[in-house]
Amino acid sequence: MVNGGAEKGARIPIILVGNKSDLQMGSSMDVILPIMNQFSEIETCVECSAKNLKNISELFYYAQKAVLHPTAPLYDPEEKQLRPACARALTRIFNLSDQDNNQILSDDELNYFQKSCFGNPLAPQALEDVKMVVWKNTTDGVQDNGLTLNGFLFLNTLFIQRGRHETTWTILRRFGYDDELELTDDYLHPQFRLPPGCSSELNHLGYQFLQRLFEKHDKDQDGALSPTELQSFFSVFPCVPWGPELYNTVCTTDKGLLSLHGFLCQWTLVAYLDVRHCLECLGYLGYPILSEQDSQTQALTVTREKRIDLEKGQTQRNVFLCKVLGARGAGKSAFLQAFLGRSLAAQRETPGEPSLYAINTVQVNGQEKYLILYEVSADTKFTKPSDAACDVACLIYDLSDPRSFSYCASIYKEHYMDSQIPCVFVASKTDLPEASQQPGLSPAEFCYKHCLPPPFLFSCHSQGPPGTAVYTKLATAATFPHLNATELGVASFWLRVALGAAVTALVGFTLYRALAKNK
Repeated sequence: MVNGGAEKGARIPIILVGNKSDLQMGSSMDVILPIMNQFSEIETCVECSAKNLKNISELFYYAQKAVLHPTAPLYDPEEKQLRPACARALTRIFNLSDQDNNQILSDDELNYFQKSCFGNPLAPQALEDVKMVVWKNTTDGVQDNGLTLNGFLFLNTLFIQRGRHETTWTILRRFGYDDELELTDDYLHPQFRLPPGCSSELNHLGYQFLQRLFEKHDKDQDGALSPTELQSFFSVFPCVPWGPELYNTVCTTDKGLLSLHGFLCQWTLVAYLDVRHCLECLGYLGYPILSEQDSQTQALTVTREKRIDLEKGQTQRNVFLCKVLGARGAGKSAFLQAFLGRSLAAQRETPGEPSLYAINTVQVNGQEKYLILYEVSADTKFTKPSDAACDVACLIYDLSDPRSFSYCASIYKEHYMDSQIPCVFVASKTDLPEASQQPGLSPAEFCYKHCLPPPFLFSCHSQGPPGTAVYTKLATAATFPHLNATELGVASFWLRVALGAAVTALVGFTLYRALAKNK
């Protein structure tokens, strides 16, 4: 029955029961043990008697335990070692629990781990006893008075060999694993509702968590993650979620490494574009356990519906999407890279893997906002309104190409003229001689006719970093979509006037109180 009663590989746990023990003198365990060793599916063997109720409750206890805490997924009795999937899961758990990334679990880290999994920290003596057992049985399990990965794996092997499978299973399930030692869908993808017209952003809890992890893996403390340090960061993932285009999506250091600013920008981009993937990544990083939260959803905020923002004339959003549209050769890719502070010369020197996205921060009236630029191919066909949807549209044309502007004009008329999406026209390559745009109205006349601000002149063909004024203009238009260009200037002016009046009133009131007190 054991050999052929179940499908190969199903590994249904089995309890071998010797009944009617009241009819036999002595034990038959010496005969049974070879059978147990032959079949790894057999969890345990119990001799019992239904007549005198000997070991009946124990029998069902072991049966229940075999289902809730099976041995087969964890341990190979023939090899007398952890199975590869179990070792991988426990290695990930060790890496997450190693909060200072020194490959050793200190007493504080062990107690935090113990409290997370079992509710209470270990007593000081119990902690020393655990380390002593590991030290006596391994050559490298204890180092600098802390537990190494090998020591951690040995300890779990010991639990299983001594029949305490529930200890290892409690650890695995606390960190999101199911019976097949895969992270559960409930853990990786907790319920998160994103209504139409709303967007998802990381909140202060999410940014704090990610900054702590950045600092943990920045071993040389140079404020940037090298490829090796980034690989260490992603060691708790089944595969690396970011490709080489990362370095053309966010700002990097002078040495081309990923800075903290670029790191947080990339996470902001992921949270905005694909919230499900963001929740999954935060799950791999152990956010619920390390932040002591119910799930990854607490690291994210759902913004108010955009329709309400337009009605109220203000927004609570911190992340905005700008679609960059233009004819082929208009300079869209260079425009995205210029947003990351790279001149045309720098782009040619280190081209890298191209990216359709670029994200950076911009100051809007003293507040920091994230602006995402998305390059739309000239061949893209907008088949539905959502294809053109964004917070601000940047229509870029080549100043030196007489046919470049007509493409932008047609895109504007077809998709944006009757929408509430603010638009900014940008004339690129202003370092080249200007050509007369044909046919129809000139770019300036076209913008004037449609109550748009005049085209913004832009070039990234300079010695130093490109100017940032155009990006500030785009972010401002996205922040105040209900205002046109003239109103934006007036709003900014009156905001400064109101701020000045408030400061003056405060100073006057303080002086009045001081004078009154002296009297």
